[in-house]
Order: sequence, then structure tokens, then C-alpha cells
Amino acid sequence: MPHRSDTQVALISGGTSGIGFATAQLLLKDGWCVVINGRNERRGQDAVVKLRRISSKVRFVAGDVSKVSECGQIVAETVKRFGAINALVTAAGFYEEKLLGDVTEESFDEMIGTNVKGTVFLCQAALPYLRRVQGSIVTIASDAGLQGNVACSVYGASKGAVVSFTKSLSLEMAPHNVRVNCVCPGDVDTSLVAKQLAESDSSREEALEEMAMHYPLGRIAKPKEIGEVIAFLLSDKASFVTGAAWTIDGGLTSW
Repeated sequence: MPHRSDTQVALISGGTSGIGFATAQLLLKDGWCVVINGRNERRGQDAVVKLRRISSKVRFVAGDVSKVSECGQIVAETVKRFGAINALVTAAGFYEEKLLGDVTEESFDEMIGTNVKGTVFLCQAALPYLRRVQGSIVTIASDAGLQGNVACSVYGASKGAVVSFTKSLSLEMAPHNVRVNCVCPGDVDTSLVAKQLAESDSSREEALEEMAMHYPLGRIAKPKEIGEVIAFLLSDKASFVTGAAWTIDGGLTSW
């Protein structure tokens, strides 16, 4: 039987780590029911154990958002568990730095599959439920979706597509009072950035300091700082905000 509650229900893809996990923490503290999604069952259950220190109203649903059929299953399982979906956060993402000459069809498909296809078809699957409750969507783009980054031509293209998709979907959903926004972070202190720093010839501290030099605020973001904006955009405090691409980049795109 699904868990019934008067509380709002959020589905967060990529919710087992990074921005998605931080957003889940914040929403649970605010009383939401939360379903986190990821591909790895063990990682998902580990994340649930940590999140249940905040609230018992959290579940994990395994699934690969780059597969259309699994997007539908993830949404269906969320509704089965909690009875509704009030908010969707598409935090599942794939990042890889490659010069265009080194891009393979396989790496291209993985990038577009997760970042674009996963976003589009998870939204598609959730829309019937969001329309019923006049819900909200927040997609995760990037500063690379707004400006060029070296060795990020395909990644930038995928995140640029997310920005454009978000704006277009917001117009489609406005008559139904479903708000659709995206956030565009710069570098965030997550496992993805840790992997990037590990590939540097410098020590982690030196590589992080070099990365921070690109930001007017002199540092990169913490996942919670992105999650706070996402939580705001999902809330009634942002009731007149739709079709917006919020830069959360410490001033990076203002250079």
C-alpha cells in the first residue's frame, strides 16, 4: 500500500549524492515526502539510511533515466509509494571533459542520454501527476549551458538543451499552473568534482585552489547552496517564477 500523507511528494533523480542528495535533505527537513532515484541499488539504500536520520518519509527507487521505459517506471513507483507527485527535480547528470576530436559515439550517447533524454522523458512521465496538483519542476543545467567551456562542447550542448527545454516546457505548462525552472550551477563540491580534481597533476588542495580562482567569490559551491535555491523554486515563495534559468555560480558567468 502506498504511504498516504497530506505532505507534498518530491521525486529527485540523481538523489543519492551531490546536489540531489542535498536537496532531499532540505525537503525532508521541511516535511516533504521524498523519493530519491539512482542506478545503483546499494548506493541508494545507503543514502536512504543517512536521510532517515532526518525523516522516515524517504524511499529509494532504482532506475536509469537514460532509458525511456525506466523513466515511466520510476514515476509509477513513486506514485505507488506515496500516492502523488508534487515536485520533480532532475538532478541525474553525466559529466566528462573531452576535446571534440576525442568524443566517441558511445560517450556522446551517454552524455545526451542522461542529461537530455533523462530530463525530457522523466518530465514527460511525471506531467500527468504534476498537472493534477499544479506542481513544479526544477531541472539541473550548468554554467556550461550558458557559455562555452574548454573541452566541454558536448557537455555544454547537453546542458544548453536542458535550459532551452526548460523554458519551452514552462510555456507549455503555464496554462496548467505547473511551474518549470532550471538552475545553472558552476563547479560544486561533489564526487564529480572530486574525480576531476583527482585527474590533475597537482595535489587536491592545489587543484581546488586553482579552480576557485576562476570564481569572483573565490571558491566553488557546496551542494547545499544549490539545494537551497532548488527548494525555494519548488516552494510557494516562488509562485510567480517559471521559465527561469537561475545562475548559482559565485559570479562565474559575470566575468
